[in-house]
Amino acid sequence: MEATPPYQPTRILFGAAYYAEYHREERTAKDLDLMKDAKFSVIRVGESVWSTWEPRDNEFDLDWLQPVLDGAHERGIAVILGTPTYAVPPWLQTAYPEIAAERRTGEPVPWGARQEVDYSHPAFLFHAERVIRAVVARYADHPAVIGFQVDNEPGMLLFHNRGSFQRFVRRLKAKYGDVDTLNREWGLTYWSHRLSDWSDLWTPDGNTLPQYDLAWRRYQADLTTEFIAWQAGIVREYANDEQFVTTCIAYPRPAVDDEALVAALDITAGNPYYAMQDHLDAELDLDAVTDWTTSGVAGLFRQADRIFSSKQSRFLVTETDAQSIGGSDFNLPPYPGQLKQSALAFVSRGAAMIEYWHWHTLPYGTETYWGGVLPHSLVPGRVYAELSELGADLAAIGEQLDGFEPDADVAILWSTDSRFALEFFPPFPTEQGAPDRASYARIIDAFHRGVIDAGAQSRILHTGQAHGLGAAELAARFPVLIAPGFYAASDDDLDLLREYAAAGGHLVIGVRTGYGDDEARARVAIAPDRLYEAAGVHYEEFSNLQQRVAVTGEGSLSVSTDAAAALWADGLISDGAEVLARYRHPRFSDFPAVTTNDHGEGRITVVGCVPSPTFAADLVRWAVPEPIADGLAQQRGPAVTISSGTLPDGRRASFVFNWSWNESSVTLARPVVDAVTAAAHAAGTELPLAAWSTQTLIDG
Repeated sequence: MEATPPYQPTRILFGAAYYAEYHREERTAKDLDLMKDAKFSVIRVGESVWSTWEPRDNEFDLDWLQPVLDGAHERGIAVILGTPTYAVPPWLQTAYPEIAAERRTGEPVPWGARQEVDYSHPAFLFHAERVIRAVVARYADHPAVIGFQVDNEPGMLLFHNRGSFQRFVRRLKAKYGDVDTLNREWGLTYWSHRLSDWSDLWTPDGNTLPQYDLAWRRYQADLTTEFIAWQAGIVREYANDEQFVTTCIAYPRPAVDDEALVAALDITAGNPYYAMQDHLDAELDLDAVTDWTTSGVAGLFRQADRIFSSKQSRFLVTETDAQSIGGSDFNLPPYPGQLKQSALAFVSRGAAMIEYWHWHTLPYGTETYWGGVLPHSLVPGRVYAELSELGADLAAIGEQLDGFEPDADVAILWSTDSRFALEFFPPFPTEQGAPDRASYARIIDAFHRGVIDAGAQSRILHTGQAHGLGAAELAARFPVLIAPGFYAASDDDLDLLREYAAAGGHLVIGVRTGYGDDEARARVAIAPDRLYEAAGVHYEEFSNLQQRVAVTGEGSLSVSTDAAAALWADGLISDGAEVLARYRHPRFSDFPAVTTNDHGEGRITVVGCVPSPTFAADLVRWAVPEPIADGLAQQRGPAVTISSGTLPDGRRASFVFNWSWNESSVTLARPVVDAVTAAAHAAGTELPLAAWSTQTLIDG
């Protein structure tokens, strides 16, 4: 599929999802007046209420949204119109029970929540197309509508429905041609799994083979991509050239390949949720509260970097924290200042819209305690006041950030196939001893956090995007490339990494990179395959680490006193590579923890463990001794981070954050102008930073 060119936004859109239909009393005008006062410039509407749009089969009620769109337009508030396909109406559930998704073959998901449907089922698609066309045709020409969101957070389930499985078999047949080829490629001689006919293939419920699972996960992600592209095609029949089409992505969803998903869309949109309060204190290290939220400053930036990575362009935040988020047992409203900080953190990594979920906190339903801009009382309070201040700041910034591109000291390679493979065959156990399906994320996050803690900035690149640049351009644009956990990699993928180093790049590889191939088979080769000769190091064995193991630096690498290896150790054997770190352990001290070796015009560094936060930061400081942020302020407190990017005229926009209760300051190395107040600051000025505060600066 040829990728759609990215939509180029202007200004920073600011607003919330708005559901006038959820109110028990009419208050649209009052709500919109409050939004206008808070400098809201956009709302998202309509995506959650198919049963309101179509209360009975083929009986449509389309006029109820008109007052909302008219009122928004009168107040200068733009509208993103959603298609309502993620929440199926009861009449459709009753008439076509076979559209229910099955988590296991023959076991349909019970109705009563949302996203319970197999969206590849023909009966569902027929009714979905009908309501999409009805809604979009009714409002596409409304002057308030600037774009469309198709569906909502797709990819929640892996469909085990019989029809879905049969289409999976057909795709395998198209790829492999015959069962003999499949038998060979998947190693089906093992445990007597050889097929004699395509009808012999077992359903995925009891599957234990990683090759099968990787194919299954790729297929499920393809279903999501095809569904969203299908919707986008329908919407474009009605949209004008100025209106964009997107979907909002929940990145942890199991059936999502985000790079492929956004190819048919005009702009990426994502829903980054994160734990607040002490979870945003840069001097604390707290575990994530849920598997769909992040903890820590690095986690916040990583979510934004992931959204940018999908299309390598600016993006929309379609949902994020307003007050407490999640269930009734997850209540962590933000400390004063944290909402502005988090919003500007997203902007500093490429967000062109900040939109909250949602405007008013609901008095009923599953998300009763998922706090909106207004509390249950509907009386504007602290959150509304803080967001009004943020709205005023964004309005003052105006078009100053148009064309902004976030900076990157390093690139981090992302492999969706490796994520899928390591979710099925995790290298790490959980604390309870079960396979840790988050292993890939742990590997990536360890290095990404190291980048942030070292005062540097990252660009996450998908494997296909790296190939699109080629080795020489990749080395020129990103002098340091970190490629950890790259398990499901083709020969061409690994050759690109080696050629990147030969072209002058500094390649940093981590655990599991170069060990598997693109079928998730362990490579029958010396590890890391296709890299070990250039890296000057190989390994024969590896071990889980049941507790952290301290490391010491050697040669050019200095490490912190508490630097340690975690989770894993490759038994590295140097074949001429310089040893940079060793384990302080009676057995593991026999192996280097980190090595580096010149290759061509560049070098390859091998990290044989998952580095602790301080160790990861040490490694990044060694690889990036002069990060871009140092050009603004070299000396920064432990809770101060700087995120920056370039503007079309070559100037740099910088965001300075103080993630703590303690006041701090930075001394400016160059003249800048405050993007909000227009105050000029000369080089040498000491810029004060209050607790939980942010300064937005543009080169003077």
